[in-house]
Amino acid sequence: MLNFFFLQTAEEDAVKWSEKQKIEYTANTPPGAKKDTTLLLPSQYSPEYVESSWYQWWEKEGFFSPEQHERLSHSVDQTFSLCIPPPNVTGTLHLGHALTVAVEDALVRWRRMQGHRVLWVPGCDHAGIATQTVVERRLLRAHGKHRQDLTRQEFLQEVWKWKNEKGEEIYHQLRRLGASLDWRRACFTMDPDFSKAVTEAFVRLCDSGLIHRSEGLVNWSCALESAISDIEVDSKELSGQTMLSVPGYENKVEFGTMLTFAYPIEGHHGEVAVSTTRPETMLGDVAVAVHPEDPRYQALHGKQCRHPFTDRLLPIITDSMVDIELGTDFFILSSPGHAQLTPAHDHTDFLLSQRHSLPRVTVIGGDGTMTHPCGEWLKGVKRFDARQLVVDALAEKKLLRGKQSHAMTLPICSRSGDIIEPLLKKQWFVRCDKMAEKAIQAVDDGQLEIIPHLYTKTWKNWLSGISDWCISRQLWWGHQVPAYQVELLNSTDKQEQWVWGRSEDEARQRAAVKYGVKPEAVTLTQDPDVLDTWFSSGLFPFAMLGWPEQTADLQRFYPTSILETGSDLIFFWVARMVMLGTELTGQLPFKQVLLHSLVRDKYGRKMSKSLGNVIDPLDFIHGVSLERLQEKVKEGNLDPREQLVAMEAQRKDFPKGIPQCGTDALRFALCSHKIQGEDISLSVSEVLSCRNFCNKMWQTLRFTLGVLGDNTTPVMTLEELTPLSSMDRWICSRLYSTVAQCEQAFEAYELHTVTSALYSFWVHSLCDVYLVRSITFTLTDWKRDCYLVASSVLYHCVSTSLALLSPFMPFITEELWQRLQPFRPGAAAQASLCLQPYPCSSQLAHWNFPDVENDFLLIRKVVRVARSLRAQCGMTKEKPAMWAVCSPSQAQVLLHFGSAVWPLSRISNLHIYCPQEAESLHSLCSTPPPKGSLVGVVDHTCQLHLHVQSGMNVDKQILQLSQRRDKLVSKLEENLRTVQSPHYLTKVPAHVREQIDSKVSVALGLFIILHHLRASVPAVLLSKLVIKSLS
Repeated sequence: MLNFFFLQTAEEDAVKWSEKQKIEYTANTPPGAKKDTTLLLPSQYSPEYVESSWYQWWEKEGFFSPEQHERLSHSVDQTFSLCIPPPNVTGTLHLGHALTVAVEDALVRWRRMQGHRVLWVPGCDHAGIATQTVVERRLLRAHGKHRQDLTRQEFLQEVWKWKNEKGEEIYHQLRRLGASLDWRRACFTMDPDFSKAVTEAFVRLCDSGLIHRSEGLVNWSCALESAISDIEVDSKELSGQTMLSVPGYENKVEFGTMLTFAYPIEGHHGEVAVSTTRPETMLGDVAVAVHPEDPRYQALHGKQCRHPFTDRLLPIITDSMVDIELGTDFFILSSPGHAQLTPAHDHTDFLLSQRHSLPRVTVIGGDGTMTHPCGEWLKGVKRFDARQLVVDALAEKKLLRGKQSHAMTLPICSRSGDIIEPLLKKQWFVRCDKMAEKAIQAVDDGQLEIIPHLYTKTWKNWLSGISDWCISRQLWWGHQVPAYQVELLNSTDKQEQWVWGRSEDEARQRAAVKYGVKPEAVTLTQDPDVLDTWFSSGLFPFAMLGWPEQTADLQRFYPTSILETGSDLIFFWVARMVMLGTELTGQLPFKQVLLHSLVRDKYGRKMSKSLGNVIDPLDFIHGVSLERLQEKVKEGNLDPREQLVAMEAQRKDFPKGIPQCGTDALRFALCSHKIQGEDISLSVSEVLSCRNFCNKMWQTLRFTLGVLGDNTTPVMTLEELTPLSSMDRWICSRLYSTVAQCEQAFEAYELHTVTSALYSFWVHSLCDVYLVRSITFTLTDWKRDCYLVASSVLYHCVSTSLALLSPFMPFITEELWQRLQPFRPGAAAQASLCLQPYPCSSQLAHWNFPDVENDFLLIRKVVRVARSLRAQCGMTKEKPAMWAVCSPSQAQVLLHFGSAVWPLSRISNLHIYCPQEAESLHSLCSTPPPKGSLVGVVDHTCQLHLHVQSGMNVDKQILQLSQRRDKLVSKLEENLRTVQSPHYLTKVPAHVREQIDSKVSVALGLFIILHHLRASVPAVLLSKLVIKSLS
């Protein structure tokens, strides 16, 4: 059965596709064996047929290994190495991962074809919090058990079991995406060798004083009972009062309100009114701060307030950090000029407490309940239940002064949906300030290039204000902190004492030396926490190569050439890799950073499971029904309410599911977007369009094989081939220009420019022009018209184009290239296209004919206008005669490319008439066109005339064109106003001025011509001339 799709409309909201042919490759090819390309080429392109067997062959033959470099005849002594951003082991890849793979694999395959020694390392990240959360949900759903019902080892066994299932699924997806990774070097962040590197990094950084243990405020998820990283905190903007669902609460909780209450001033009849969005934390207030220069509160300096619930005295302190107008922190906004201080639950207040030696009272525990210092009436109450109790108690004491709606930003845990609570915890921190200075300096000195350069400023701003990085996580899954709490025999010291080591034995020896005791007098307890996942992933560029051992891979491939990843990871991953790599290896981990945009859905929304718009790349590749999409939602970890929302969105966006598009189409569609700029909104219709391009390539090769014939006579080599006909010279020059454009764009990492150039050449030059003209020739014509040269030109245009497209579309290009090999002049340098030399312009310099390309621009315009005239007359099958009224130089071009104009314009003859006829053209030019012809404007010196004898309503045409002219005349007036404005030359960019000036000059020139000709020129021509000049 066949399954082929075609696009019936370009409107995204009404994308329609039909199932047609689905052709399977049925030859008996063992896994890893080369595909049989001697079979008859199917009549239609089918991704299933094309993408079968090739990847297994590439992988088995070791084509993706850097060791392959030694066997390349065109090898150069240059290395290109990089790592794939290791996807989280939490599930399947999404379109964001597919973009990463498409971009990186295009660069990798391009460099490999250039003869570089290439290493692209695959890997997977253990994703501590995300993985533990998923496995805990799975345990609860399948067995009704919580993590705490198991021992740590039992739980870790469950995680490893789940990882082994999911890890292979991710690697399968990467292979289906065609990623040319060196699988023998695959790396998982919990592998023994990688874990050894993590331990080594921690020990070295502790020894150098860059890791320290201290008490500090962290982002705390009460649902996970763990600190989380900044990247795992989502910000939810609230415009005002909002009711939200919070994990662990049956009823929704109110946010987005500002509560104002009063603190009585001790020994005074006055009071201080303060405002907060989190009244439950007021139990932890330890002071009120005012600006020292604020005249309104001079009399309050040194006084105290009485806390209404704890009876604690709160000193009124002065500090210049207090905003005279607002207060200090973003969680608690005070009334103008002063702020309550809650240092155990607010980042700004914590800094103030350090400056003023204030106590820090923790009133919310790690599980999200109120603590003992709040008093028995609140102890053990959940924090948001306590909120209302505090408000009621303030009202009862007549201290409540008001409540109003208030816009705010709410921090939410991306893993659990819980509201983040800043909590004071003893944790391990990395001192980042000095390392950050080196990272900034590396960019300033040009040692590290960030592309696009607009992120350089962001890089500096973030690193300049960096704070210590908390790397402790209260989890079981991950790298357990290699630090040990020390207990000494007969010691009465109650203060925490810590040592670290590569093993417990080493830590014991360190403790013995540090405290001057024998090793057997030391009792060690390893920190149960694990390290932040970003700490281990920050080591990836060198740990994947065997660091801390000085392996051959490390010496040859480190530093890596480039780091390519999403722009959202510039701080959380890229900056940390630069800091840790420089500190631990003495070298930057890579020379360039290429940041791509985020992939969004067709509405511009971020991909989210709860929105139902996260798409598995394999669903684009193989196609998927709506029913299966909805089953996947049910199999996931969304709560029932989110499931309903996601499934409804799927029914709206994918009513018939997603059509089978294939890997090549998906990759090409992704790389066709400008990755260095705005976010990418990918739609099904775009990928379908690229699938149609694949079919265009397929049909082109079928035609080419038909031209080359069955005798498999080798064609002429590139070096000896000189195109003879005008059309051959044009297509060869177009190929040269395309190769040159690809070279420049690849070097600048502008992949969208490469794909655009290749699509334009194949579709608009090769298919729409060269082959359309060629199809009108019979095989006899080919043989008569220098068959060997013409067929050689066609062969090299197709073969070279396939090589150019190979980095983006590896499967179809390999399939089609292999079919051309019997006609190749001489033996292929390599068995696979992926190892062939990438085409370079220097090899095609003898095909560069810029004058021919420039002349052909007129032919394109003539063809476009001729087809438009035919359409206006409703002609479909007829091939009328046309007249071209033009200048002598244009007549020369039209005569030169006459063999192309007729078939492309679908006319029987083109009569050329020059009002100022050159002597050399006298015998070739015809008489003037018949009066009353329908006229199309090519430019201000060239018009096409189509004589219509019957069947056309001329008056209707005049009316339609006149209406269009009236609309466009206003554009001319607008352009004239722009040109005549006083700041035109200084404020309008040069390239824009050039476009405007050209349109205005042409239009004005035509109006002058029409003024003299209007008595003899039909109204249709008048309208067409004006419209063409202004369009």
